Amino acid sequence: MPILQTKYKVSCFYHEISTIMVNKVTLMGHLGKDPVVRRTESGIPVATFSMATSERYKDKEGNVQDKTEWHNIVIWRGLAEVAEKYLKKGSLVYIEGKLQTRSYQAQDGTTKYVTEIVVDEMKMLNRPEGGGGSHVPPPTEPPMAKDKSYGNTTSSTPTNDAPPYVEDDDLPF
Repeated sequence: MPILQTKYKVSCFYHEISTIMVNKVTLMGHLGKDPVVRRTESGIPVATFSMATSERYKDKEGNVQDKTEWHNIVIWRGLAEVAEKYLKKGSLVYIEGKLQTRSYQAQDGTTKYVTEIVVDEMKMLNRPEGGGGSHVPPPTEPPMAKDKSYGNTTSSTPTNDAPPYVEDDDLPF
């Protein structure tokens, strides 16, 4: 195959950024059930729960439709303990993390695949109330999460092999 020659120098921008990849998920929604916290053999807590995100739109006939997506959420270490202590079914939560797919063998011998959001950051968006674990109904419109005075934010390194916890306090932002 002949090589195209030209008198102009061409920079291949694709080549320069082709090694940069992003796996980032941002969700704000309601818990579908209370978090379930388990511990690894080395004692590291792992919380799992389902989370619903909803959108509202008008169909062709002008009828308002609601569409809900369900997400499998996994939280490690300190955030798992926060989730266990403060989150309940119906809690409104903002999370950031990465998409991860894993496989396992079912009892019938087939390979099953599960896609999960592994959380790096979490903000609880419900106002603290005296009642504690009551169900919180979904809002009619998505709330704006501009007020940073609510909730806890903690970072952890979410991996399946559970390396030691690293605090990211020295980040410039």
